[in-house]
Amino acid sequence: MVFVRITKSKAYYKRYQVKYRRRREGKTDYRQRKRLCCQAKNKYQSPKYRLVVRFTNRQVICQIAYSLIDGDRILTSASSNELPRYGLSVGLKNYAASYCTGLLVARRLLQKVGLDDVYEGNDEIDGNVVSTTDGKTTYYVDEVDEDKRPFRALLDVGCKTTSTGCRIFGALKGAADGGLDVPHSEKRFPGYDRDSKEYDADMHRERIFGGHVGEYMEYLEEEDNTKYQAQFASYLEADVEADGLEELYEGVHEKIREDPSPSEKKGFSPDKSFKRKAKKTLEQRKADVQAKKDIKNAELEEEDDE
Repeated sequence: MVFVRITKSKAYYKRYQVKYRRRREGKTDYRQRKRLCCQAKNKYQSPKYRLVVRFTNRQVICQIAYSLIDGDRILTSASSNELPRYGLSVGLKNYAASYCTGLLVARRLLQKVGLDDVYEGNDEIDGNVVSTTDGKTTYYVDEVDEDKRPFRALLDVGCKTTSTGCRIFGALKGAADGGLDVPHSEKRFPGYDRDSKEYDADMHRERIFGGHVGEYMEYLEEEDNTKYQAQFASYLEADVEADGLEELYEGVHEKIREDPSPSEKKGFSPDKSFKRKAKKTLEQRKADVQAKKDIKNAELEEEDDE
């Protein structure tokens, strides 16, 4: 008989506590969430706002959220699926589209709270970090108004890895250039070299205007035209060329600033002509089964006769 040593005693199992459901599913980092949501008691219950950035297989979603005891509340949101309204119908998940979505959610929020005229954001996109010091506080906007302070939101990345050049920081830069006060530095932007501790703002600007996509389009067109036709089929269908990407994104940024308001919701009218079939009774179901049995028995008898 083999003896197995019990490594976990009864005391361990008596004290075992099951983790939260969203922690078990790997959806929520509660250590991060606590630090993003918990507010000091002397702030009189004013919430901490979060810039929530999430990526799906097809789109980028940006939200401005705050938490209450019974769940989160969304002030406003924007999705890259809205970008076709502003002239961008392809590449809705890359770095440049993330920037556009961040810019859209920032302008939409400031319009909602009445700060869009006070904080217009950064029109000249050069990839540099914009910040202003007022007293002991650093604000990440061009200028701080005397009467109204900028709207501050903290970046919420969820469970995504925050590597250098990640698309999340494209959305952050878009929101910061849109006029939101989002604390950040250049250390995770494209163009930052960790070894030399130098930042190439021009490289970041190139990413914002889709320069990396244009370079790859030109490379693929020369090297493997068949793969180019397949991979960039939607670009070719929309007549988007590598040379015109920067001009395209500049136009998108201008249109977003002109009208960041969400589109009107379309009313849903169900098709009332459709009618669900009535359920069969027990007798009808038994009759159907018997009919199938009779057909099968007849086939078997035919095979025996042959």
